[in-house]
This record gives sequence, C-alpha cells and structure tokens, in this order.
Amino acid sequence: MRKKCSSLPWVGGFSALLNRTYIIRLKEYWFFYLYIFLEIIVFRFVKVALVVAALGMSVGSWAQGKIAVVNLQEAIMQTDFAQKRLEAVRTEEDYKADKAEYDRLKGEFDELVKKLQKDMAVMSQDQQIAARKKLTSKQGDLEHVTGKLQQVEQAAGQALLQEMSPKVQEVLRNLIATEGIGLLLQRSSVIHADAGYSITAKVTDKLNQLPAE
Repeated sequence: MRKKCSSLPWVGGFSALLNRTYIIRLKEYWFFYLYIFLEIIVFRFVKVALVVAALGMSVGSWAQGKIAVVNLQEAIMQTDFAQKRLEAVRTEEDYKADKAEYDRLKGEFDELVKKLQKDMAVMSQDQQIAARKKLTSKQGDLEHVTGKLQQVEQAAGQALLQEMSPKVQEVLRNLIATEGIGLLLQRSSVIHADAGYSITAKVTDKLNQLPAE
C-alpha cells in the first residue's frame, strides 16, 4: 500500500523561512547594514589607531594608567558629520527608489506569511507547495533589493571611516593623555565593562569639536 505523504518536511521548511523572515525584519533598520560592515572595517582599523595613539605614551604611563573601552563605530556614527553624510545618502533618488521598492516587497512578503500562517492547517499539499514557491520568489526579490541598499551604505560607510581615520587617531591620542589611560580596548573585544569604563561618548564629543576641513 502506498504511504500517504507527510507535510512535516514543509513545516520544517516553513519554519526556516520564518527564521529568515525575522532576519530580514531586523535588517529593516538601515543602520544595521552599516554597523555590520563597519564592525569588520573597524576591527582592522582599531588596531592601527590604538597603536598609533599608544606611541606617544611612556612605558610608565601604560603601567600606571587606568583601563577604558571604546566603541569606535558608534563614536563615529554618532558624530554630526556622519549623520549628515548618511542623511545625504538616504535622500539620493536611486536610494529612495530602492527603499520604496523594499518597503513594498516587504509588505507583500509579510502578508503572504500571515496568510500562510492562518490557512496552512486547511491547505492541501499542492496548495502548500504553491504558497512556498510564491514566498521563495518574493523573498528572492526582497533580498535582491536589500543587497542594493547594502552596497550603497557599505560604500558610504567605508568612505566615512577613511575620511575620519586621522581625526579619530588624533582624538584617541589626546584622550589617552588627558584621561591617563594605560589600557584602551575596543568594546567588541570585551565580554563585560561597566558604563564608567567607556569613553565612546567622549570620542564623539571631541570629534564634533574638531574644525571642519
């Protein structure tokens, strides 16, 4: 006797789609794209910045100084200069068109997910397969537009970091000297640090105080 096909594999596939949907929803906030990309760049840059800043410190000051942590990508992204630059990117016509397309596709995708969640229990196997194909197609379109937005933001983020690199190094050198810092760590490399150890806000403030070039 031929065994009846189970829909359990589809349920697993649908769960995977919902997980991917959750990731896409997280990406709705465009700062998320840029922060992930900056995390990679800053990880490389911070080694250079901290070493350069440390060159002006004596061995004694390192041995006796206090410990501090800094989130460089946050410090940079919160500056007035960065905010203006990112706002300029968001107002470009191509970006606005892609963002509008993203919003439209995301709305359609969310509606398909809601409908499937509501009707899946009474859907036949063929209907489930058709719905799955439709979701996959819509998700592919959504990921394509997301990729276009990411490319623009990543390019802007890289240019921004390169432009501000000399200023960041200057600010770090000054803060290390004036604050008596003997050990400065990148926040992403630290498991735990109380807020009192952070100089991130001070870095942003000092960067905002530097004269525009």
